[in-house]
Amino acid sequence: MPKAGAFEVVKKLALALPDVESTMKYDGSPVLKRGGSFMAGLATHPSAEPNTLVVRAGDEERGWLLEDSPDTYYLTDYYRKYPVVLIRLSRIDHEALRDVLSVSWRLTTGRRSSRSPSRSSRRSLR
Repeated sequence: MPKAGAFEVVKKLALALPDVESTMKYDGSPVLKRGGSFMAGLATHPSAEPNTLVVRAGDEERGWLLEDSPDTYYLTDYYRKYPVVLIRLSRIDHEALRDVLSVSWRLTTGRRSSRSPSRSSRRSLR
């Protein structure tokens, strides 16, 4: 995925899912939420590489991603304690990004959501 406008692609894919909103963190960086709860955003901690997306992920999904594609997915000590995975936006393809965002959507329990994404967006990460 090209560096310029990479988050716009992320945003477009995420906003296609029910109850997702685009907002800004206190520091002005973009973040995506489902029902008011964090789903994904640009990584802002200095330990993350530039152009990195941080996405909610369960332990099992995170383990698979880190094992299967360490050039795309990674963690730093700072993020390890949270249920997230870091994604190098320059390394992920459109289909994999859609899948990761769908899993993040499923794992994010929004305060006002009970709908689920379409069957086609619920594909396995593997």
